[in-house]
Amino acid sequence: MTVDVTVVGGGISGLACARAVQDAGRSVRVLDRGRRVGGRLASRTIDGRAVDLGASYFVVGEAERFGHLVADWEERGLARPWTDTFAVIDADGGQTPKPGPMRWAAPLGSRSLTLDLAEGLDVVSEHVVERVEPYRVDGRDAGEVVLAMPAPQAARLTGEAPGGAQDWEPVIAVVLRWDDRQWDADLHGAFADGDADVSFLADDGDRRGDGAPVLVVHTTADRARRHLDDPDAAIAPVVAATRRLLRIDADPVAARAHRWTFARPVEATGEPFFRSPGLSACGDAWGESAAVRTAWSSGDALGRALAAS
Repeated sequence: MTVDVTVVGGGISGLACARAVQDAGRSVRVLDRGRRVGGRLASRTIDGRAVDLGASYFVVGEAERFGHLVADWEERGLARPWTDTFAVIDADGGQTPKPGPMRWAAPLGSRSLTLDLAEGLDVVSEHVVERVEPYRVDGRDAGEVVLAMPAPQAARLTGEAPGGAQDWEPVIAVVLRWDDRQWDADLHGAFADGDADVSFLADDGDRRGDGAPVLVVHTTADRARRHLDDPDAAIAPVVAATRRLLRIDADPVAARAHRWTFARPVEATGEPFFRSPGLSACGDAWGESAAVRTAWSSGDALGRALAAS
């Protein structure tokens, strides 16, 4: 049966779009290539606990509709305020506090938020899409088609990215576990100022609220580009940089790497989404700045526009 809207991509933007369409009384189906939805809000079970590998946190800001959703998540224990202060670490390991907006995290792992959004939706997992055209997916009628994914991935399905080409940067997320905490309890998260290998470090135990001695370290784009074919090769330089930046004496007892070939757009479009007859696009590149709230807001706005057409 052909649905009104087919969303390709089960990250937070695609699910927000699908929810908005369904809430308006229209039919929608989500096609996702993964075993479970999540996209870059990804959590993986490592050593018996969920570790967030993708987005490090989210901010509500002035996104009012997203704020209502976050309030609901908080009431149900799916989201919690994490910290309003990160550190900036210089090359010698000196730390300067960097206050900012409240950053939120997910006690059950960030994927739990997308699983919540997917509840009650028609989601087809482990579905690899080969070709997309207006109103058609892999040669079959699909209603309005939405591509909820980075533009370079969308271009592989359409021949040309809807709304135009975009440049994206890679990141390798490296999970480091010690037997006990080796760093300042007030760290929360930190930006590495000018480091060649590391851009951001998150205390995953602090973020999740369980105190686990686990760091998730995001590489710089330059370091990631060197290891896209072999992400594990990034572990050694990331461990060395992390120990230097946080003045840690011991090597971690376990380390794993996860590649994000298209982690973040170099520049956001400034538009809420791309809309054309039969083929549209949404995501964190469609807004004023790349962020989780941008991705959700883009999908939500596009879904409401499609439902009203």
